[in-house]
Amino acid sequence: MKLPRRLRRFRATASIREMVQETRLHPSQLIAPLFVKEGSGQASIASMPGVKRFSIGELGAFCRRMENCGVRGVAIFPCVAPSKKDAAASEALNPNNLAIRAIRKVKLDAPRLLVFADIALDPYTAHGHDGLVNPATGEVDNDSTVEKLAEMAVLHAGAGADFVAPSDMMDGRVSAIRSALDNAGFTGTGILSYAIKYASSYYGPFRDAVGSKQAAGKMYLDKRSYQMNPANVREALLEAALDEDEGADMLMVKPAGLYLDVIAKLRGQTRLPIAAYQVSGEYAQICAAANMGWLDHDRAAWESVLAIRRAGADLILTYFAQKIAAQIERDNTPTTKIKAV
Repeated sequence: MKLPRRLRRFRATASIREMVQETRLHPSQLIAPLFVKEGSGQASIASMPGVKRFSIGELGAFCRRMENCGVRGVAIFPCVAPSKKDAAASEALNPNNLAIRAIRKVKLDAPRLLVFADIALDPYTAHGHDGLVNPATGEVDNDSTVEKLAEMAVLHAGAGADFVAPSDMMDGRVSAIRSALDNAGFTGTGILSYAIKYASSYYGPFRDAVGSKQAAGKMYLDKRSYQMNPANVREALLEAALDEDEGADMLMVKPAGLYLDVIAKLRGQTRLPIAAYQVSGEYAQICAAANMGWLDHDRAAWESVLAIRRAGADLILTYFAQKIAAQIERDNTPTTKIKAV
């Protein structure tokens, strides 16, 4: 049979496949989410196999491992004691709170790592919402929340955060945070905006990890008045454009795997770096399926992250960061790992 094109020529050997590979992963493209807790030692998270909550004293060793395998960033999420939570999220503005101490520790023990500080109130509110609730209406109040987020961002920048990452989805918070940082002298602190954060069902294990899942006795809080409708794409692009206009340095899409189309469309709209968060539910479902023997854990992890990169993300927050970085170092190229396919 005579064919003018035989694309299988590009797949014939490992060397050819490697040469024509269009998308590659590198450890420097990965950001490792990091949960911190009070007390000592580590604590397992049942819904996230292999992921731990670290005490302040345990952070150094973990972050040095990240450095050594080429990962260049960590995102810090505190698990705040229930006794320190209230309706006003008062602990968020404590200059010596858990997150602040964790940032200082990371910058001391692993100074080359970039620290991304989560700027949201849900770890600190008794009701578990990402903002302050107006007691008269029962709704999350946008403007009072933004004021507190701006103060919170300045505290985290002062502790040494390289980027503050507002994940609340309040209107106007990027502009307010940029102004507050600049007025406080932190002109070099960047903003990674969770510009497109969907009201997803895939956040459950994360809420286990930070202790917000059962806040106020509610298993799943309804955050649809501020997080995005999973059905909408044009609205997502508008959210990103507004955040870019307000001074965001990077834009986030969250979750990642279910929203590859959104990442790709955003890539066509902006010249800013795009980050995508492979969220806890995405991680947990791969681990669960692998535990049942239904798929290969390492191959599925690799493929899922590669797809996010292929869609257009420059940076990927993933709980597989250490595993994938180690795999890159061990195998040198992605194709070596999967050459038998």
